[in-house]
This record gives sequence, C-alpha cells and structure tokens, in this order.
Amino acid sequence: MPSHPLCNTAPAARWLGLALVLLSLGLLAMGVAVGSTGLEAVWRWPHDAIAQQIIVEIRLPRTLGAWLAGALLGLAGAVAQGLFRNPLADPYLLGSASGAALGGALALLLAGGAPLGLLWLPRLGMTGMAFMGAAGAVFLALVLAQGSQQGLRLLLAGVVVGVVLGAVRDGLELRYPEILQPMKAFGLGSTALVGWAACAVMAAAWLLCLAAAWSLARALDGLALGEATAASLGLPLTAMRLGLLAVLALATGTAVAQTGLIAFVGLAAPHLVRSLVQGPHRTSVVLASAMGGALLLAADILARGLLAPQELPVGVVTALLGGSYLLVLMYQRRMRDLAS
Repeated sequence: MPSHPLCNTAPAARWLGLALVLLSLGLLAMGVAVGSTGLEAVWRWPHDAIAQQIIVEIRLPRTLGAWLAGALLGLAGAVAQGLFRNPLADPYLLGSASGAALGGALALLLAGGAPLGLLWLPRLGMTGMAFMGAAGAVFLALVLAQGSQQGLRLLLAGVVVGVVLGAVRDGLELRYPEILQPMKAFGLGSTALVGWAACAVMAAAWLLCLAAAWSLARALDGLALGEATAASLGLPLTAMRLGLLAVLALATGTAVAQTGLIAFVGLAAPHLVRSLVQGPHRTSVVLASAMGGALLLAADILARGLLAPQELPVGVVTALLGGSYLLVLMYQRRMRDLAS
C-alpha cells in the first residue's frame, strides 16, 4: 500500500519512538485519573485508604494492562503483516481468536459443575484456557498447512481453523445458553478485570516476544524482497518462520486471554507506523508495538469516559475507530488511483 512517510531515516524513527513514549506516559496519567468516581479519587489518594485502593488496585493495573495488551497486539500485527507480506493481515489471522474464544467457552462450561473442571480449572483459569485455545489453533493451522513454508497455504489453513472453531463455539453457546452472556462480553473485549497478575503475565510475554521478533526481523526483511531472494541470502527461513509464528501465537494468545477479543489494534498500528516512517522490520516491530499500546490505552480511556459512570466495551470503541480508519485508507487510495 503506498504511503507518505515523514522520512526514511533512523532519526525519524527515533523521533517517532520518543513521541510514542511521551504519548504513552500522558495516556497512562489520564488512565489513572479516569473512572467512575472521576478525579475525586486522585485528590483524596494521599490520605484516603479507599481512594488509594481504587488507584493502586483498580485503575493503575487496568491502565497498564490496556497498554500492554495493545503492545502485544501491535507487535503481533507487525509480525503477521511482514510474515504474510499482506498489509491486511492481523494477529487473529491463524484462527487464534476463535481458538481463544473456544477455550474460554470450555472453561465456563467446566466451571459450571463438571467434576473434572472443578478439579483443575482453578489452577488454570479462563485466561489459561483461552491461551491454550489460541496456541492450539495456530498449531492446527500449521498441521493443516504441513508446515510454514507456503505462506498462502498457511493463510488459508488459518481461515479454515478459525471458521471451524468458531462454529464449534457457536454450537456450545446454543447448547448451553448459560455461557452466552459471558462469552458475549469476552467477544467485545474489556480491560475492566485486568489486575497486577495479568499485567505481570503480559509484561513477561511482551518482553519475550519483542526480543524474539527483534532477533528474527531479518527474515521479515528478506521476505519483503520475495521468497527466492530471501532464500538466496542464506537465511534459515523455515526455522525463522516457525519462530515468528511462535511470537505471533504467544503475543496474540496472551493479549486475548487477558482482555478478550479486541479488533483493529493489531491491524491499524503497523499501518500508522508505515505511514510515518519507513525502515527495517527491527524498527517497525518496536514502533508498531508502542503504537498498539497507545491506541488501545486511548480507546480504553474513551470507553471509560464517554458514558461515565457507565462504560463501553473497549472492543466496541476500537471497532468504531478502526473501521473509520480503514474507510479513510480506502478513500485515500481511491483518490490516488483517480489522480493517476
């Protein structure tokens, strides 16, 4: 997709990185201040135990968790778009979203009274089941595609896995209507229940995925030049592809397990970065991760503040903003095509 970058040099990337850091810090401060009680909790925080609990145990982990989930999705989106050489690829491309939702549905069913579920589910939890479902979906896509060598075959396998697992989940919801309401909330996405434990899990996964994507970014640079060119460079493409798929699965599964299904962040963040700065994938994956964190945190603040003291699901806000962004991209492309 054509873009109009501000600059193709490293200084531009550094300036964008600095801007995203400052923006994220500002949004973190806003996130701590926004809530059902407004700024009252902030003013009373130094000398009020209840206000301290609201800030430290609710708002702060939720705000940080929103940024971390967005950073994971932005990173996964950059990896997916580079791996499949498709600007419309998103983190849910290989069926991980459907797998996570199915895992969550199974967790709810087991928690409803099945003896086996009561035995081991408290140790694993819905988040663990959702992560296992996401990772399992990616594994199934790899099995169906007979490896990661053929990008188009893997892409189609991911679509098939997503459709089949989604149908299984829909069947469970019809058979057991008691899980319909919580699964609806899971599908809309929310950061309301993110605590310090979830933040720790997402932070660990983010650091691991960022380090792995950074070290494997040469494969994305090579694939951008074409399959044959990448192979001629002597890169171990099969191993590097599997590593990047593991990054994609871990980042997406962790974010979805903690916050549910949140649309468009992983798709829009790499697009925004490419529209501002062009550079190697080592740069773009880091910037896309920071952009994703800022986008999701901004959407979460809007979700909390628009109808305060009530809240919108953050997935609704990201869908509205992301859909509008894609419409703008389509309009700009049409105008460029007409001009040429």
